[in-house]
Amino acid sequence: MAKNGLFPRVSVFKLGYEREDVEEFFDYARAAYEDPSGSRELDPFDVRRASFDLSHGGYAPAAVDAALDRLEVAFAMRGRERYVKSYGQDAWMRDLADKAQSLYPRLRRPVGERFAHPGALSAGYDAADVDALLDRLITFFDRGEPVTPDEIRNMTFGRRHGKKAYEERVVDAYLARAVDILLGAS
Repeated sequence: MAKNGLFPRVSVFKLGYEREDVEEFFDYARAAYEDPSGSRELDPFDVRRASFDLSHGGYAPAAVDAALDRLEVAFAMRGRERYVKSYGQDAWMRDLADKAQSLYPRLRRPVGERFAHPGALSAGYDAADVDALLDRLITFFDRGEPVTPDEIRNMTFGRRHGKKAYEERVVDAYLARAVDILLGAS
């Protein structure tokens, strides 16, 4: 994809994603997607955690990130199709419900205590911002109010310290599981 110049580049004075890294990843992803044997499988999480070095004159991050989002959806849909073909739609829905249930214990915790806090001098995500997003997940699961994978992927949180913050790593891992569930329900 990238070798055909489909990603715009930033100016030589700005930082963008290292072109060689991006091209290598997208070449591998294309091969994995087109491989009927499944020996080069990527899953949505592999796509989501893709990262690239920065270099002057590299590919425009917004364009590459948008392509990664589309690629993540494509791999999620293919995974769902394969699972349903092997085990049936009811099994898929049961599996998805089980995964959703694994998110509930944290959603039931008191606001401000849903995740571990960083040390007093360390920064993390603003707990109030994260809790607001988790409240939206609760309304999605309990009342069916819409929330999309893109909304979660594109969410940004303020920075806080101590008890007003949550550890970023744990929040990111939790939200990655939520995105997987939302992609599966799409």
